[in-house]
Amino acid sequence: MSDKWTELDVPQQRDRVAVVTGANTGLGFETARVLAERGASVVLAVRDIEKGKQAAARIAAQAPGADLAIQRLDLTSLDAIRAAAAELHSRYPKIDLLINNAGVMTPPKRTTRDGFELQFGVNHLGHFALTGLLLDRMLPVPGSRVVTVSSVAHRVRAGIRFEDLQWERSYDRVAAYGQSKLANLLFTYELQRRLAPLGSTVAVAAHPGVAATELVRNLPAPVRVVLPAIMPLFFQAPARGALPTLRAATDPAVLGGQYYGPDGWRENRGYPRLVTSSDQSHDQAVQRRLWDVSEQLTGVTYPID
Repeated sequence: MSDKWTELDVPQQRDRVAVVTGANTGLGFETARVLAERGASVVLAVRDIEKGKQAAARIAAQAPGADLAIQRLDLTSLDAIRAAAAELHSRYPKIDLLINNAGVMTPPKRTTRDGFELQFGVNHLGHFALTGLLLDRMLPVPGSRVVTVSSVAHRVRAGIRFEDLQWERSYDRVAAYGQSKLANLLFTYELQRRLAPLGSTVAVAAHPGVAATELVRNLPAPVRVVLPAIMPLFFQAPARGALPTLRAATDPAVLGGQYYGPDGWRENRGYPRLVTSSDQSHDQAVQRRLWDVSEQLTGVTYPID
């Protein structure tokens, strides 16, 4: 295998069940497409069923005979997450891959239905709850993986603002996004530490670099104006941006607790490789504290605790 790992390096996934959140567009779509092409049974977990159907049709056109299913998943509602998890439980006796990909980036201040700041609620708490509710379907499966998509933006200076997690005192959309992406890594590392004694399921993280996806729609207006000119220079296509996630999910050499991203300058673009995350993402006291707070806020406890 060369250093330039591509989707052609994804091994066969036949007889594996993969749940991909946010699979109707961007990185999630490309991740689902490749897994389906390699023979996995892929569940597109999406908020909008019609968009999910359209995405499934596009994948099926490229991979005739692909085994695809659509699951409604609204990560802005804990009740909806519980309902989705219950439906997945009834349909799948085992899950091999859970890819926590869906996310929102730098929106104006909004909250989830449960009152959480939108980015923290969707990007971290929603996936924390979903993973906890599906983990019992993964624990008996050798080689199963939870892959959570973070970002270079996790290197936020403020860290996790435990004193104001929901940004009720003031709101900085960029810093709030960074907090949610740092939370993705803290969650991955803490989850892996708790999974390690069991020896079956592992937790891994990835980031896409700077990818041209729909997430850029909430960037400041002046930035959006110049995006068409700078995208070819600084952004990589979603298919390339999905490669770190795919490697984290399928490379047989991957170990629990690893983090994958592009190999280029500042990890903005390139081929996927093992990368390092910030020092604060490895702070075990912060990892444990965030875990405890996440359990309290979501009401979800893990079957490994």
